Amino acid sequence: MITVIDYGMGNLGSIVNMGKKAGGQFQVSGDLTVIARAEKLILPGVGAFDQGMTNLRERGLIPVLNECVLERRVPILGICLGVQLFTRRSEEGQLPGLGWIAGDTIRFKWAAGAPVLKVPHMGWNSIEPAKPDPVLASLPPEPRYYFVHSYHLRCDDAADVLTWTTYGHRFASAVQHANVRGTQFHPEKSHKFGLALLKNFVAL
Repeated sequence: MITVIDYGMGNLGSIVNMGKKAGGQFQVSGDLTVIARAEKLILPGVGAFDQGMTNLRERGLIPVLNECVLERRVPILGICLGVQLFTRRSEEGQLPGLGWIAGDTIRFKWAAGAPVLKVPHMGWNSIEPAKPDPVLASLPPEPRYYFVHSYHLRCDDAADVLTWTTYGHRFASAVQHANVRGTQFHPEKSHKFGLALLKNFVAL
């Protein structure tokens, strides 16, 4: 059973619907006991970094998530704000993140003299795999995904970058470290490309 974590942030229904199309058994829960028993986890998220961390803390979810992810090594997929919460901190807020990925969440910035692109980065964009990983196996040709974000991850170690995407400059659009994976894009909104990625996550 794959548990989509309900902490008051994110598109839970659309993730479950796409997950079921991908052949998985999905449930939504904010219950600590249910989450502790999960075979896999998804942390979605739409909104502000500090609000996300506050919601996790107030619901008592951080200790059980640390136990699942760091001790039991349960596979987890963060989506959009969810993957940003995996980092140490964000320029968007003041609170510390979960720290599962060695890196920070930073706002899009443009070099002096470079074209200034609209923020948030919104719409379809392509991904470039940075390394092989089971969740990227057998994706449709020229994979592209749907993005809506003003901030992105900056990893300390390039080995943690799973895919790159270019919007003004290259940024990490997906990451992987051990059992921790996350996408800045929304697979649940990305049609056949998102379906293929979720099928791979189900099969892990």
